[in-house]
Amino acid sequence: MSNDPLQTLGEFIIDKQDDFLYSTGELSRLLSAIRLASKVVNRDVNKAGIADIVGKAGNTNIQGEDQQKLDVMANEIFITALSQREVVCGIASEENDDFIEIKCGENGHLSKYVVLIDPLDGSSNIDVNVSVGTIFSIYRRVTEPGTPVQLKDFLQKGIYQVAAGYVVYGSSTMIVYTTGNGVNGFTLDPSLGTYYLSHPNMMFSKTGKIYSINEGNYIKFPQGVKDYIKYCQLEEGDRPYTSRYIGSLVSDFHRNMIKGGIYIYPSTSQSPNGKLRLLYECNPMAFLAEQAGGKCSDGFQRILEIEPTELHQRVPFFCGSIEMVEKAEEFMRNAEN
Repeated sequence: MSNDPLQTLGEFIIDKQDDFLYSTGELSRLLSAIRLASKVVNRDVNKAGIADIVGKAGNTNIQGEDQQKLDVMANEIFITALSQREVVCGIASEENDDFIEIKCGENGHLSKYVVLIDPLDGSSNIDVNVSVGTIFSIYRRVTEPGTPVQLKDFLQKGIYQVAAGYVVYGSSTMIVYTTGNGVNGFTLDPSLGTYYLSHPNMMFSKTGKIYSINEGNYIKFPQGVKDYIKYCQLEEGDRPYTSRYIGSLVSDFHRNMIKGGIYIYPSTSQSPNGKLRLLYECNPMAFLAEQAGGKCSDGFQRILEIEPTELHQRVPFFCGSIEMVEKAEEFMRNAEN
C-alpha cells in the first residue's frame, strides 16, 4: 500500500502532470474524463442484473461480432465524456467502423490528442457476473492541430503512446494506467465515488506459475504454442504451471501482473492473425506490461514496434512475465525451423 493511502486519482494526476512531455493540463483533463466515464459504466455494470441491459443488442460490430447491450451503452458513455470536454480531436472505438472526428475550441480540431478505446472488453461475461473491463490508449496527433483529424493520427506504432490503461469492473473497481513512468492502480470507494491510490508502482515478477490461454482451441494452435503448453504442463522444476483463463483480457492481464504469469491469444487455423486488436487491446496492454517490467510480442516481434495498417487490425498476442514470454517465443522460433 502507498505511504499516502488517501491520495486520490485526481490528486495523483495533478501531482504527476510534469511527467508529461508536453504538459499543458490537456492530458490531465483527458484522464479525468476517462475517470468520470468509468464511474458511469461501473454503475451500469453493477445494476446489470436488475436492469434490461444484459444480453445482445441485436447488432454486430465491424468484426462481425454480436454487440452486447452494455457494449453499446459503454461506447456511448465514453464517447460522450471525451467529446464534451474539448480534450480530444478524434476517437476510435472497437465498436465503430471508422474513427470519430471531434471538433473542439473556437476554431475546431484544436486538441492534440486522439483516443483509441475498447469500451467494454469481455462484455459477453456480464450475463454470468464475471469481471469485465475498459481499455484505452492515448496518442498525440501527427497532423497539424487546427485541421481535421485523419486516419494516420490513429495508425501509429504503440511506442508512440503517451498514456494507456484499463478499468477492471470486478469485486472492486480499479483504474490502472501509465504515462510512461511506471504503472499505478487506483481502487474506487463506491461510498464516496472516489478512486484512491491502492497499488503504487505495479510490477510483473520476472516469472510466474500461471499460463492463460483458451486450451479448448488447442488443435487449432500453431505447433510452437502447442509445444509451450506441454512445457507448462510438464512436471519438472517449478512446473507444472497452473492454467487460469477467464476470457476477459483485462481480468486475465490484471491477475497475471499481480501474481506473475503469461497470457496468450495466438493465431489459429481459423484466425491466422489471432482475434485481439492491435490498436484497442494489444498496444495499450503492451505499453502497461513493459512499464511494469513485463514483455509483449506476437510470438516473434515486439508488439509496440508493429506498424498498424488498419483500425481493426488483429495480431497474435503473448504478454506477461518476461521470462515466460521469452520461453514461449523460443518454442515459436524452434517450431518455425
